[in-house]
Amino acid sequence: MKELALFGIGCAKKFGASYADIRIIHAKNESISLRNGMVGGIDRSETLGFGIRVLVNGAWGFAASSRVEKKEIERTAKLACETARASASLKLKGVTLADEPVYDEKWQTPYIIDPFKVPLEEKLSFLSRIDEVLRKNDKIKVAHSWMDFFFEHQYLAISSGTFIDQTLMRSAAGYSATAVDKGEVQRRSYPSSHGGIAKTAGYEIIRGSDLLENAERIRDEAVALLTAEPCPSGKYDTIIDGTQLALQIHESCGHAVELDRVLGSEANYAGTSFLTLDKLNKLKYGSKIVNLVIDGTIPGGLATVGFDDEGVRAGRYYIVKDGLFVGYQTNRELAKVAGEKRSRGCCRADGYSNLPMIRQNNLSLLPGDWEFEALLEDTPGGVYMVNNKSWSIDQQRQNFQFGCEIAYEILPGGKLGKIYKNPTYQSNTVQFWNSCDAICNEDWWRLWGVLNCGKGQPPQTAEMSHGAAPARFRKLNIGIAR
Repeated sequence: MKELALFGIGCAKKFGASYADIRIIHAKNESISLRNGMVGGIDRSETLGFGIRVLVNGAWGFAASSRVEKKEIERTAKLACETARASASLKLKGVTLADEPVYDEKWQTPYIIDPFKVPLEEKLSFLSRIDEVLRKNDKIKVAHSWMDFFFEHQYLAISSGTFIDQTLMRSAAGYSATAVDKGEVQRRSYPSSHGGIAKTAGYEIIRGSDLLENAERIRDEAVALLTAEPCPSGKYDTIIDGTQLALQIHESCGHAVELDRVLGSEANYAGTSFLTLDKLNKLKYGSKIVNLVIDGTIPGGLATVGFDDEGVRAGRYYIVKDGLFVGYQTNRELAKVAGEKRSRGCCRADGYSNLPMIRQNNLSLLPGDWEFEALLEDTPGGVYMVNNKSWSIDQQRQNFQFGCEIAYEILPGGKLGKIYKNPTYQSNTVQFWNSCDAICNEDWWRLWGVLNCGKGQPPQTAEMSHGAAPARFRKLNIGIAR
């Protein structure tokens, strides 16, 4: 593959490219689902192809093909250069890329068990055991369990001389139970409603998981929610679990600090951002204990790689430090706009046939120093919310409402009391993060995966993880979803 990749770079230069990169990608995916004891789907796919990106006269061109052979590579390189030349005739400003060292390296996701070599019978048997537990109450009308595995082998060559051989592996699994009675519908998911247990790892994370051990509790909670009291309305001190905070981080910070969105070039799909350049290093985004960090090197993160799709080595950077907004997620084209000398390695594409763009990296809220039990004890009369159920956020990533699957009354002495159904909370991003006054410690912190983040026109899907521990938000406006 290296020979073909270098041939593609040579073709792009021959047709006039001042810069070129080529990604040759072999990818495999397997998705398995069980619904009410029946196989809901077994989907397997495998692709091989390449994409060539070029700069001609300061403008981008891109073309891709599934025929990985020299004649087709040459044709595709010529098409990419012709596209760039046409784009250059309309450009307002030429593209310049931030510097990046030249690499010749090989990188691979660490894993123990290749999920694609695990027998299908073992996977279905495990899901069936979960399904059997979930359906032991006749009020559970839908029991859904699933697994998903992804493999990608990428060869990246860049005209600067970089060549990277990179292999990625991802495994995920989860389930939900939906209870129905007398017109009421309630659902509980485990371990989270977005991504389940999802990591860059092999099948070992499923064999070593607590998925089966929690199935009875999740079933019983779904049934109990049918007759639970509605969540109270008003301003309450609220502890939000890491399962929900992960999506909160994703929507109110992750998308808001994608620099292409800030500059308006990503407005069509999901809006722009209130975190404009004039707020950098000035805006008090959150309280002093709020620290948000992107990290493409953290073990298990769904966006953990050796290098992004522009050949930028993965790194770790603050986005919010001690409450102050200090950085964006960038690529090589836009890094200098944010005052950075190098990209922060946030450029990825969905497969070989799409153009790389700024995508969320692993973005996490750093842990604090509270034990969970102590935080509960310090929040009498408050509410504890768990696991996302719904979300809505405006086009600037400011005003939002999130719904959770379940909430708990916090009693004096730190005990959890009765459960509440249909809990929601509403706020705006800056007010919300400034109301955060306590975060649990490392023992309660974990990565939560997002498997299906959409962006771009035409749309692309990407995966990333968000680390969080339970945290408290003072006088949060909570209420009932109807």
